[in-house]
Amino acid sequence: MKRVIFIMGVSGCGKSTIAKLLSDEMNIPYFDGDDFHPEQNVAKMTNGQPLNDEDRQGWLETLNRLAKNQLKTNSCIIVCSALKETYRNTLSNTIENQVKWIHLTGDFNLISERLNNRQGHFMTSQLLQSQFDTLETPRNAIQVDISSSPQDIVKHIKNDLMKTSEFGLFGLGVMGKSLCRNLANNGFKISMYNRHVDGVEVDVAKDFKTEYPELKDAEAYDDISAFVNSLQQPRRIMLMVNAGKTIDDVIEDLLPHLSKNDVLIDGGNSNYKKTKERYEYLKSKQIHFIGTGVSGGEKGALIGPSIMPSGDKAAYNLVKPYLETIAAKDANGLPCCAYVGPEGSGQFIKMVHNGIEYVEMQLLAEVTTILEAQGLNPDEVAETLDSWKSTASSYLLDITTTIFKTKEGDDWLVKKILDKAGNKGTGNWTTIASAELGLPSTLIASALFSRYISFFKDERVELNSIFKSSKVSELNLSANDILEAYQFARIINHYQGFKLINEASKAYHWDLNLSEIARIWTSGCIIKSALMQELVAVFKTTSNLLTDSKISTHLKQYKPSIKQVVSQALQNDLSTPALSEALQFFNGITTAYASANVIQAQRDFFGAHTYKRLDDNSDKSYHTNWTKLTN
Repeated sequence: MKRVIFIMGVSGCGKSTIAKLLSDEMNIPYFDGDDFHPEQNVAKMTNGQPLNDEDRQGWLETLNRLAKNQLKTNSCIIVCSALKETYRNTLSNTIENQVKWIHLTGDFNLISERLNNRQGHFMTSQLLQSQFDTLETPRNAIQVDISSSPQDIVKHIKNDLMKTSEFGLFGLGVMGKSLCRNLANNGFKISMYNRHVDGVEVDVAKDFKTEYPELKDAEAYDDISAFVNSLQQPRRIMLMVNAGKTIDDVIEDLLPHLSKNDVLIDGGNSNYKKTKERYEYLKSKQIHFIGTGVSGGEKGALIGPSIMPSGDKAAYNLVKPYLETIAAKDANGLPCCAYVGPEGSGQFIKMVHNGIEYVEMQLLAEVTTILEAQGLNPDEVAETLDSWKSTASSYLLDITTTIFKTKEGDDWLVKKILDKAGNKGTGNWTTIASAELGLPSTLIASALFSRYISFFKDERVELNSIFKSSKVSELNLSANDILEAYQFARIINHYQGFKLINEASKAYHWDLNLSEIARIWTSGCIIKSALMQELVAVFKTTSNLLTDSKISTHLKQYKPSIKQVVSQALQNDLSTPALSEALQFFNGITTAYASANVIQAQRDFFGAHTYKRLDDNSDKSYHTNWTKLTN
């Protein structure tokens, strides 16, 4: 990673000497900040007048521009006194993650003596005291005592720069290991940690390091203190451990070893409400916390996942170069990682991502069930799905095609898999969040409950023996009918998912960008698809994709097919809850006058809940004594 090494300290501490030696040692250019002072600053100091903050501001901005220009091609070293934290903030503005501070420290008398022996320099020993008075010792710098020889100082600095890691990863499960390799493959110096449990988890990090050549420069630990101390400050630690209590336990284990402004990143599927609580708790400890959705599975984490970080924008900037570098890239080469918003918004949209994922998987399960009911064997099902890729391309369609092609011996593997679908909670959370916000995310609930039904295997077998009936009709559906029904349901699924995100954004004041969320879901993640790429443009003009002219044209085209597919599936006792719900929801959301008038009348009858009238625009509430009127 290219970086700017600022060598700082009061005048006379040897900054230029050390910079020149370090430049030669590391083969990178160096620049003396004094050479960039404007003439009026030089004249003022030559006359024995100290500079004020107004004098320094333009000079510091010039050095910041110099640093940015150098970073386009190479690392560099810049010499600058940088005595105050505000000065250092200006110097590192927008490049904080690529800056390393070296603070040369020494005794006042030693430095004064050196200044008195210098010839032709505008800084005099009389001005030295003002510099010591101004100095605010940096928190996150390599501190080097100048009483050693220049050669030893340079050796010390180089060793410190080389031995400390830029980024730490805590937890070496499947995703954690893949992210470590991704970071290392992108040239980052990393530290890896996995807990030590005698007889259960021993030397996990060290064994992992020896397994992959790209990890040869990584540091491996099973001691938490050594792991934390191996990281550059502010420390950046990504937690890849199980969601729930484990995250809280890990935070408590880490806290005694952390320093102010360190950053913890939760990359697991944590509940967004818990993320907000952890954010507030760590803020009270002066530690940054970023809740980050990560999608892509084991392979995506290795070659480039979709990443959805949230929290403080300033904290995100501290980890931005790492996350955006390892993320997947979209069609324009931009990282599928972007700051989502405050609090737990990143993990909220990852939760909704998983809800959409549940539905996409359920829809594919249903269409393959229909295809098999038409007499197709798994190879033929795979061939049909493969033919859909030109119009319905998606990652899940691709892997489902591969699943139906895969054989174990002479038989297809998919036919040997027990029909009980598991879940890890995100579909449940999405359904709950939707209900809490009063939103009809009916497809996500349907897909979730379909998984729950599947788990009652024994009961299903028993009830099948009681209620199984012969087919009452024959399926008469073309592959295109089924494809169009599938496409119709997918549009409704994405409508409901993004509707949930948009309403949560308004309710929690997150100001989420739907188009940008769709963009970071176009590559790297499980729900990437051609439809998602289309939605990037759609959400630039509307937050309701059903009102988009192209989308509405598709729905009108596909509706006859889904009506045929759903009705024939029902006639043949095929369970297609997601396809059916997509059609039912569409009928409901496009009905101008719904049956809810009857429900409201019922509520008023038994509970006096009142109702509004169509013929009264005053928003007045009415109640009727229904029994009296009917007697």
